[in-house]
Amino acid sequence: MDTRTPAAAQGRALWALLLATLGTTAGQPLRGDSVCTARPLAKYRITFTGKWSQTAFPKQYPLFRPPAQWSSLLGAAHSSDYSMWRENQYASNGLRDFAERGEAWALMKEIEAAGEELQSVHEVFSAPAVPSGVGHTSAEFEVHARHSLVSFVVRIVPSPDWFVGVDSLDLCDGNRWREQVTVDLFPHDAGTDSGFTFSSPNFATIPQDTVTEITSSSPSHPANSFYYPRLKALPPIARVTLVRLRQSPRAFVPPAIDLAGRGNEIGDGLSAPETPLDCEVSLWSSWGLCEGLCRKMGARIRTRYVRVQPANHGAPCPALEEEAQCVPDNCV
Repeated sequence: MDTRTPAAAQGRALWALLLATLGTTAGQPLRGDSVCTARPLAKYRITFTGKWSQTAFPKQYPLFRPPAQWSSLLGAAHSSDYSMWRENQYASNGLRDFAERGEAWALMKEIEAAGEELQSVHEVFSAPAVPSGVGHTSAEFEVHARHSLVSFVVRIVPSPDWFVGVDSLDLCDGNRWREQVTVDLFPHDAGTDSGFTFSSPNFATIPQDTVTEITSSSPSHPANSFYYPRLKALPPIARVTLVRLRQSPRAFVPPAIDLAGRGNEIGDGLSAPETPLDCEVSLWSSWGLCEGLCRKMGARIRTRYVRVQPANHGAPCPALEEEAQCVPDNCV
């Protein structure tokens, strides 16, 4: 005879239903992503191209100590239940260390932990640093049908906590792998440092802010290195191209990718956009002493200096000296 109470039997039934539901949803993509049914594995070459030239970004362009350059690229092939970074969300401690100082150890540990605990990371990959603002670097990695997303970050050097990257780019299109994907990249602020310029000293953001895209008008502070009020949008500061490899890397010759015809040369591309930079001057100084002959009108002068030289046909500098009539001082 069954002596179990109705309440206990109902509880066991609910538990069995919960287990069945979990069993049917395990391994499915989150956030409504479609299921990838492409062949289990695909190999890609990722090529990162820096487009940070003095022509395209003339304001406060770093020329020394250190000059404009890019950190190494750190990325992962993963499923939708892992996120390396996301706009409008808080950066992890690992991303903070990478964006502020280029230290990758903590971010690597976070990626490895996600792979071990959630089985959400298929592969971690990296590419060498680019020692100038314009140039490129590349790496190869593998994706899986259950791990078809790719994310990566590259630090802007020098900068307070600025970086570029891709968040969860899906290389799978239903039952096939994408042959080639190209994405223009724009600067992002990790929200952990409050500096406005490339060379700003370390000044922690308290409380921490979320990751945001830097635009030509935001942050709106005139001192911001990316503040170009005449532009509706910044030109891309970098670009990434992902090409599917069909054969063994030893035998494979990748299709030509437009790298401005430079090969591995580092330098300003002739096709770089010209961003106009208007002249910026300081406030006027105080008026100087009035000089002149007694019983006649004298003159006094005030001055200002150039804070930012114009570039790329930007507005020229106004007069740096102004004169006004006055009554001579100490006239007897």
